[in-house]
Amino acid sequence: MRLTAKSEYGLLAMIDLACRAQDGPVSAREVSERQAVPPKYLEQLFVALRKAGLVSAVRGARGGFVLDRPAAEITVLDIVEALEGPLKPTVCDAERAAVCGKGGACAAAGVWDQATRAVREVFVSTTLDTLARDQEVLEGPA
Repeated sequence: MRLTAKSEYGLLAMIDLACRAQDGPVSAREVSERQAVPPKYLEQLFVALRKAGLVSAVRGARGGFVLDRPAAEITVLDIVEALEGPLKPTVCDAERAAVCGKGGACAAAGVWDQATRAVREVFVSTTLDTLARDQEVLEGPA
């Protein structure tokens, strides 16, 4: 399981869109400035998020990005897997087993599997709507 800046920045961008969903499309430039994400990098993230069906691009003078589904129907796991690929243990996966030579005979493999399942559960049970509401509370009244 590898979580990189893609996940961090992508989640921040999606929270930003969710917080502003009632305002219509949000420009990548605005998200980039508010979340301190390099604009070119953010554009790449939005491409992956679009391919995953999580956001849509709206063209025109007041264009930008909008969520494709209600924030309550988008989980952190949806976002992470759109950006990183399937969440699976990488410490004791098939590739690593070939390198370390232990194969299936490794006591540590179980703990890595358990950790991955715990992370998956947190990600699948946390919605974008919950994070957006938390963010709004943290930011306080506008």
